[in-house]
Amino acid sequence: MQGKSIPQDLPVSSIPSDRAALLSSEFLEAIPDAIVAVDNDGMILQVNSQTEHLFGYRHGQLIGQTIEILVPARLRASHREHRASFAGSPRTRRMGAGLELKGRRRDGSEFDVEISLSPVSIGGSTLVLSAIRDVSDRKRIEEELRRANAELERRTTEEIGAYRARLAAIIDSSEDAIIGKDLDGTITAWNRGAERMYGYTPEEVIGKNISLLAEREDEIAKILERIRRGERITHYESVRVSRDGRRLQVSISISPIRNPSGEIVGASAIARDVTEQKRAEDRLRQAQKMEALGRLAGGLAHDFNNILGIVNACTELLKPRIEELSDTAQYVGNIRKAVDRGTSLTRQLLAFTRRSTLQPQLLDLHQHLHDVSKLIRPLMGDDVDIVIRTRCESAVIEIDPGQLDQIVLNLAVNARDAMPRGGKFLLETSLAEADEQFIEQHRPMRPGKYVTLAVSDTGSGMDAGTLSRIFEPFFTTKEMGKGTGLGLATVYAIVQQIGGYIWVDSELGSGTTFKLYLPNAEEKIGEQVTPAAEGVRRRDGTTVLVVEDDEIMLSLTRQLLESNGYSVLEAKDAKSAIEVTQSHPEKIDLLLTDVVMRAMNGPELVKEVRALHPGVKVVFMSGYTGELISQHQELEHEIPLLEKPFSRAALWKILDTALGQRG
Repeated sequence: MQGKSIPQDLPVSSIPSDRAALLSSEFLEAIPDAIVAVDNDGMILQVNSQTEHLFGYRHGQLIGQTIEILVPARLRASHREHRASFAGSPRTRRMGAGLELKGRRRDGSEFDVEISLSPVSIGGSTLVLSAIRDVSDRKRIEEELRRANAELERRTTEEIGAYRARLAAIIDSSEDAIIGKDLDGTITAWNRGAERMYGYTPEEVIGKNISLLAEREDEIAKILERIRRGERITHYESVRVSRDGRRLQVSISISPIRNPSGEIVGASAIARDVTEQKRAEDRLRQAQKMEALGRLAGGLAHDFNNILGIVNACTELLKPRIEELSDTAQYVGNIRKAVDRGTSLTRQLLAFTRRSTLQPQLLDLHQHLHDVSKLIRPLMGDDVDIVIRTRCESAVIEIDPGQLDQIVLNLAVNARDAMPRGGKFLLETSLAEADEQFIEQHRPMRPGKYVTLAVSDTGSGMDAGTLSRIFEPFFTTKEMGKGTGLGLATVYAIVQQIGGYIWVDSELGSGTTFKLYLPNAEEKIGEQVTPAAEGVRRRDGTTVLVVEDDEIMLSLTRQLLESNGYSVLEAKDAKSAIEVTQSHPEKIDLLLTDVVMRAMNGPELVKEVRALHPGVKVVFMSGYTGELISQHQELEHEIPLLEKPFSRAALWKILDTALGQRG
């Protein structure tokens, strides 16, 4: 079975906090309608090329303008009122669909538009996406259809024939699907737009029931009942099935057809394919989920790293006191190992949003697989055999160890779920060189040397439909509460991030194999030179102001610094730090401060302290990861960041580097 390449446009990467950045051109261009993103004041933040084409403006002529530039002058006041009403009532679902208004082009011409409004929460702000479509053609056709019966009563036979021919030409010219049917649902008319959308020719469908397009037959019966009562249905959204089995999201308007006596004899439906728009909306919702989940993960990592920081500092202070007690020192070592595992866990927690600070290193894949197999052994259970096969002498890759653990862990979890009665879980390594012939069969791979990791199970396998979606974020076949749908999306994100590729083979009843191609890093072994150990000088008489809102961590940090000769001033928040600075007449050599604090953050505190002590050196510390911290735009890039939990050596080293040769 030919391997299936993962899709290249999955929104697995970390979500930018900037509002306009999230509304990427790739996302907006996927929607067939004109899309305008505005803030609560109606200012245009982003548009797609369809907007430029529809209204005649260039991109730069719209950004920063209010949305009313696209509305006729006489209607702008009422439009502002409607916009304010919509923005003033927070909504968590798509609203405002089917508003029929007038649009105004750059040349001043007006045309009929239909607008769908969608509230979007990004980075704590609420934006509104306006999906705008030109419905002039549809409105004209609807008017022609409404006038048809009245016109026919007053025309001769010859005129009727000509009129019908002209009407048929108008209907056939429409991009939308226009379908006529009687009150039993039998199709009586089928235009070229319907043929393009659904794939059936008129000969294949005229005389058949409209239910052949529907997913649910009872839906058609309910629609026809409303038509019999004389109702007109507008902007009805549903699912239709094309000739080749594709599920299409459609927006339909349905009107009764009357005979010359005024009796309702059928219905005329105008349908538009909105599948791509719906997919784009789903991608945006997934992006919002990823942003929210990333923020939650960042907060958890911060708190957890602060706790680990306290544990780690305690072990640093305990170690020299109990080194002579050989039977006790091992317990301190175990605590240190647990801290390291906890630190790795926070990186894994953030990996799928790419918010973690990565520490890639050269790894022997063979050795690492044996190590990680010990971790997944309890997870797999006694009825699953874990087998590792190495088909090459050396398998060196460059990756963050936590990321590699997460790849294997996520694939193991999926394998375990696919083998409820037990089976075999196989990890197999080999080498591959991607030449032109190989790439031809494995696009979009690039030429080069790869280490392959094949992860297989003897489980239930997957059908083609599931296989095509497994790397989508939030897609899961597990019942509610049993899976997040993020595991394989995370694997995809990590593999792509390190320049690798992944394929999957699976058939129902025959198990699954994930094959990862990871860049071979063996040639980098010679480049990795271990720097000579540099001694850290004692800093007797050097004064450090430590700002930390956790009292325990503040006390422990002071003790670690004092053990290398530092004189330490303490402050539990920015306000206290400023008071200490003002009351301390002597020189302060360095400010060691947390970044995220109440009332005043670290960068703001630095400005206040430097106003009183212009020459003060600064080191930031935080339980957040480096990438999250970098989102503080006011953060000075030259100021080093010490991430919690940190060791005594790391603390001394970063301060020593910041102070330079100063005593």
